[in-house]
Amino acid sequence: MIKLDLSHAKLDEKMSDYQSAVSEAHNWLHEKSGKGNDYVGWVKWPYEYDQDEVKRIKETADRLKDKCDVLLVCGIGGSYLGARAAIEMVNGLYPNKRPEVIFIGNTFSASYLYQILEYVKDKELCLNVISKSGTTTETSVSFRIFKELMEEKYGDKAKERIIATTDKAKGTLKALADKEGYETFVIPDDIGGRYSVFTAVGLLALAFVGIDPLEVLRGSKDAYDEYNTDDLSKNTAYQYAVARRMMDNKGYAAEMFVTYEMQLTSVAEWWKQLFGESEGKEGKGLLPTSACFSTDLHSLGQFIQEGRKCLYETIFWVDKMEHDLKFPKAKENFDNMDYLVGKDLSWVNEMAMRGTLSAHEEDGNVPNIIISLEDNSAYAFGYMIYFFFKACGMSCYLLDINPFNQPGVEVYKKKMFKLLGKE
Repeated sequence: MIKLDLSHAKLDEKMSDYQSAVSEAHNWLHEKSGKGNDYVGWVKWPYEYDQDEVKRIKETADRLKDKCDVLLVCGIGGSYLGARAAIEMVNGLYPNKRPEVIFIGNTFSASYLYQILEYVKDKELCLNVISKSGTTTETSVSFRIFKELMEEKYGDKAKERIIATTDKAKGTLKALADKEGYETFVIPDDIGGRYSVFTAVGLLALAFVGIDPLEVLRGSKDAYDEYNTDDLSKNTAYQYAVARRMMDNKGYAAEMFVTYEMQLTSVAEWWKQLFGESEGKEGKGLLPTSACFSTDLHSLGQFIQEGRKCLYETIFWVDKMEHDLKFPKAKENFDNMDYLVGKDLSWVNEMAMRGTLSAHEEDGNVPNIIISLEDNSAYAFGYMIYFFFKACGMSCYLLDINPFNQPGVEVYKKKMFKLLGKE
């Protein structure tokens, strides 16, 4: 399902030299004995998820689809990035079907929220608010605004259209849900937000737009089986993690995650949170950045080719996307493009990738890692996220840091609250 190609990476260390450290870190993940071990519930989740809850998620999604044009998903960070990545990867950016998911709770922008209010005010709405504590500021701001809209539209019936995904027992959102009678789903205690897309955090929105949660979990389960070994010669997720550390040792400051499909741009956003929040600590870590080629070759390509050699590229390539087109023949060869007549655009895209790879690697001296995924199905998405979860945990443990906390995120909140006048 996933292939890793390191032949373009210009590595100058031996992979086998990391075997001892990898074996130790593998045990930390699976035996819950490393840093941040309270948050490794994701490791065995594909086998240990609550089957009854997933069944209820599917039933709830079906119920909501019967009455709603739009599901508003209210959350920030891991509470929305994974679901958005999955929906766009599997269904595309402009799916020719309804219902629709719109993401809120991830910004303070009045302009953004106003536009969404105007867009949805005459539509049939449901809302899924996602917050473990119920006090996440961006999410709370949006929830209050859209909760008011729904209560104005539906009165007491609004509670039948609001779903809370939160802590199983405590927190302000859980208390409100119990008081109002909202249906609730659980954010597991031992899974952090950026590792949570295959829990209720992401699965409700996926089910709402017709993506089968069981297929996502099946993909993750097969990936668990594939990567449940400390043998570095067999575990490509760990090979990717080690390659990242080798790049770090060579002095590269940034990893550019490159896609060649517009509908994978949110996968890149999800990947950036996963690695940025997990690894960027104690003055360590690679800066995770991203680009979508060939589009961004017309803005970033010059720097990558001839600028400062501060980054390497990780190409995320999907072998077979769901849709394809052939280049048409025109009455006249007005654009001198007849050499492409009858060619699949997927082939053209692949040649663009291969040409860019050659230019950056050979002429620009930019190392490249290639990660290839078989297709863009729900199963493939589930498999892919587990690959990156495993690689991220290993990558961080090889840096001797906690992969599962984010202490730096709290700094801006304290400064912001002071300016806002919060007691």
